[in-house]
Amino acid sequence: MIERTTEAWLTDMDGVLVHEGTALPGGPEFIKALRDKDLPFLVLTNNSIFTPRDLRARLAYSGIDVPEENIWTSALATAQFVADQIPNGSAYAIGEAGLTTALHQAGFTLTESDPDYVVLGETRTYSFEAITRAIRLIVGGARFICTNPDVTGPSQEGVLPAAGSVAAMIAAATGRQPYYVGKPNPVLFRSALNLIGAHSESTAMVGDRMDTDILGGMEAGLETFLVLTGSTSADEVEKYPFRPSHVVNSIADIVDLV
Repeated sequence: MIERTTEAWLTDMDGVLVHEGTALPGGPEFIKALRDKDLPFLVLTNNSIFTPRDLRARLAYSGIDVPEENIWTSALATAQFVADQIPNGSAYAIGEAGLTTALHQAGFTLTESDPDYVVLGETRTYSFEAITRAIRLIVGGARFICTNPDVTGPSQEGVLPAAGSVAAMIAAATGRQPYYVGKPNPVLFRSALNLIGAHSESTAMVGDRMDTDILGGMEAGLETFLVLTGSTSADEVEKYPFRPSHVVNSIADIVDLV
């Protein structure tokens, strides 16, 4: 059971609420319980490809009703971060609509000429030309930001290289390591807490990955729930030098705790 009063919830999406477009056990019921009780919550994702509107539609297709304002992506957190650092700045962005839209909405100009930042996000069409441009801009003085450190992502055909892998290639070519904004960086969790007006002492994080969801939640001071419906198995938990507050089979086991 929860050892402290939980007044707000953060939850990962893939592997927790849905898997390849299908709702996981307890996913719809968990979100419904949060909304019925009018509790502050956000669905967090390191995926920077999609806008909140896209993700709302994807979740709705699986039977989970989440408003756009309750979805917080690494792209949104990254855009907020760079805008806080350099208001009305400029960026060369590698990514999809989720990232470019977030940067525009944060007041950033997208350019290939002397940008303040190179911002690397997820895309299914990484191009040699774009990566080369990013390398040259970073060597020329642009600051290097990456939306998330994930080195692979899932697909129906198998794993795909993700932003972290491409960031490693750019870092090797430039000698410059990126700053990662997404999970497990506590920056993402704190920005989420600020967005919903919640406090770490009374917020819980639900995730399926020890190295992102649980690590980031722990470092941000949150109660953490690991579900076993995604990336991490029960046996793998023991390999980590830190532990979640709770390990449950699925998010269905948490619905009654809301």
